[in-house]
Amino acid sequence: MLRPPLSCFFPPCRAAATATATGPGRRLLLSTPIFYANGPPHIGHLYSALLADALHRYRGLRGVGPGRLSTGTDEHGLKIQQAAAAAGTSTSELCEQISGLFHQTFTQAAVSFTHFTRTSEPRHQQAVQHFWGALQDAGALYKGSYEGWYCTSEECFLPESQLAERRDTQGHPCKVSMETGHQVHWTKEENYMFRLSAFREPLRSWLRDNPQAICPEPFQQRVLRWLDEDLPDLSVSRERSRLQWGIPVPNDPTQTIYVWVDALVNYLSVVGYPETHGEWWPAAHHVVGKDILKFHAIYWPALLLAAGLAPPERLLVHSHWTVRGQKMSKSLGNVIEPSACIRRYTLDGFRYFLLRQGVPERDCDYYEEKVVKVVNAELADALGGLLNRSTAPSINPSNTYPRFSEACFPKLSDYSGTKAVGRACAEDYQLVASVASLPQQVAAYFEGFQIYKALECIALCVRQTNGFFQRHRPWKLSREDPMEQLWLDTIIHVTLECLRVFGTLLQPMVPGTADRLLSRLAVEPEERGLSALTFLPRFHGEPCPFEGRQLGPNTGLLFHRLEKSQQHQREAREL
Repeated sequence: MLRPPLSCFFPPCRAAATATATGPGRRLLLSTPIFYANGPPHIGHLYSALLADALHRYRGLRGVGPGRLSTGTDEHGLKIQQAAAAAGTSTSELCEQISGLFHQTFTQAAVSFTHFTRTSEPRHQQAVQHFWGALQDAGALYKGSYEGWYCTSEECFLPESQLAERRDTQGHPCKVSMETGHQVHWTKEENYMFRLSAFREPLRSWLRDNPQAICPEPFQQRVLRWLDEDLPDLSVSRERSRLQWGIPVPNDPTQTIYVWVDALVNYLSVVGYPETHGEWWPAAHHVVGKDILKFHAIYWPALLLAAGLAPPERLLVHSHWTVRGQKMSKSLGNVIEPSACIRRYTLDGFRYFLLRQGVPERDCDYYEEKVVKVVNAELADALGGLLNRSTAPSINPSNTYPRFSEACFPKLSDYSGTKAVGRACAEDYQLVASVASLPQQVAAYFEGFQIYKALECIALCVRQTNGFFQRHRPWKLSREDPMEQLWLDTIIHVTLECLRVFGTLLQPMVPGTADRLLSRLAVEPEERGLSALTFLPRFHGEPCPFEGRQLGPNTGLLFHRLEKSQQHQREAREL
């Protein structure tokens, strides 16, 4: 391959001070990948979107500065060109249909995106062509002849070391990607090459200087291992005769810009590249699946550095969803469609399940019995039951936030191992300590991209609060006895305070359920942020703004239990 000598010049990174500032007022772009428009969305796509949505909503509750949440569809490439031909429709009609499905699904799932990018939009295409020009001006591109094994499904060339021998549907021998099983074809063509090999050390320096750049940490280690391997220059265009559905290379009508270069630039076009992106970039956190880690952790930062821009602040990487232990595939007929799940399990029920059970470091398994079990146990029974019991007319006939009694529940500097003081016992002080530390725990888990652990520790505190309520049996206390009335009011007050904290912290994950819970407790919209969240101020001798307040209207069960499907019931009987 003809390869001109490399230049030692790397353009300086340009980033506005406003984008990299920390503290209140700083901007942040949160993004999902833009999803390939060759087929409808499945639960893996929704999981990416829900992770980004929860992070975006949580940041909004903190009130730390302007934020954007971007998603969208990747509408160019050979795979879409072939899918449209197979469907007997035009590429533009296929993209319009599939993009509409993604937009509809994310809207139905209450994903609070502020921007929905389509790579077929003129503003995005202008940004891509400007970015290409920046790469050319920096001397990062050259034209050469390239040949290798090309995977249309993954839109990339794969080295021989990542291939395996298989047989196709006709029984003929073929080569496939070891990671995905997709077939590859030998391709030879003249195109533009990006000097990726020159960026091994700059990429290592970026990761060394930013140990939190890729999270969770095992994925950062995976990228560092890739940088120890061969890092050949990257083909960044395709012959126009082979790929017409894409953005033309500026001043070269024979070439189409590589779909991944096109797609990655969406993170810049959504913040106004090339005019106003400096107000945001590089304050960007990309939520991506592990299957596209190399594109985001090696190709994208290298392209940015070549164009004189800094890499994004963070890559937040997650694993995949299987169905009863098997990979989702059309051939197996086990692709799970999000809209059907939302209808079956409710919006918040399915959001809760995916965020509660999804672990970024490893693949997670979906099956109906698990959804029903988790949602019923934690949302309907534990959380919903606690609210219903503590606000029931038989327990709280005045329908108010009752008074807290320091005499019944005095503050102790050290509650560990203490015997009962007032009417409270050691376990009660442990509950207060657990719920008091809960906002800080949740904050740490969000920062570490462990939303499932945030939900886990909330669920644990909900169980503790149920234990507190059950332990003291307020329904057994006599309202005729003034001291028992004080203790009864204190039990309810503590329980409602715990519920208020849970409702506040659950807003990013189950916004509808959290809203109903907080409305039942008469927590006003301006009282639902995290910056001013307090817990049990009367325990610390401070006034409680909710004490004596009339509760909100009773709208029935917080969360209705999910019924097992007929198929689930049949399977259970067979066991």
